[in-house]
Amino acid sequence: MTKSVDVRGLPCPQPVIKARKAMGESDVVIVIVDNDVSQKNVTRMAEKSGASVESEARADGIYLRITQEPGPTSDASAESKDDASGVPRVLVVPGELMGRGEHDELGHILVRGFFHTLGEVEPLPQTIIFFNSGVKLVVEGSPLIEDLQALTQEGVQILACGTCLDYYDLMDDIVVGTISNMYTIAETMLSAGRLIYL
Repeated sequence: MTKSVDVRGLPCPQPVIKARKAMGESDVVIVIVDNDVSQKNVTRMAEKSGASVESEARADGIYLRITQEPGPTSDASAESKDDASGVPRVLVVPGELMGRGEHDELGHILVRGFFHTLGEVEPLPQTIIFFNSGVKLVVEGSPLIEDLQALTQEGVQILACGTCLDYYDLMDDIVVGTISNMYTIAETMLSAGRLIYL
């Protein structure tokens, strides 16, 4: 039986939470959203769970048809970014500087050096989460864009907090990674085998 969920007008992360709950009650779920961010967030959550998603734009919203199918989820493909014990590493970047000190310039130098070096070391993190002023590192004008793009090509997932981007008025300036929500960020952090703060 198909279940329909209308999440139009709901703030993040409610669309993802309601869609996930509906998926636990039915194999086929229709989720109605009213913006691109909600569409992407719900789609990512569903696909990560192993479901397929079809979208249809209508006059009254975007209709997402989520069909759950048996088989491996995308979580299985993350093993290549796990450490030797099989637990995923998640790097958390809560600010645009690395470390604390008297001079912000040094913090900028250190964070540039860290991400330039990160692509050369093993193992890579499975996911990097940017929040608070850390989201300034994934937008236009950031000196890290080239290094972060190289990491994504290696399979590293980059998540940027949508609330934080909106707070700094940078929602339209993101260059690398995906706009995420607190539900996904919390889920990723709590399921991490190793959580590393920059």
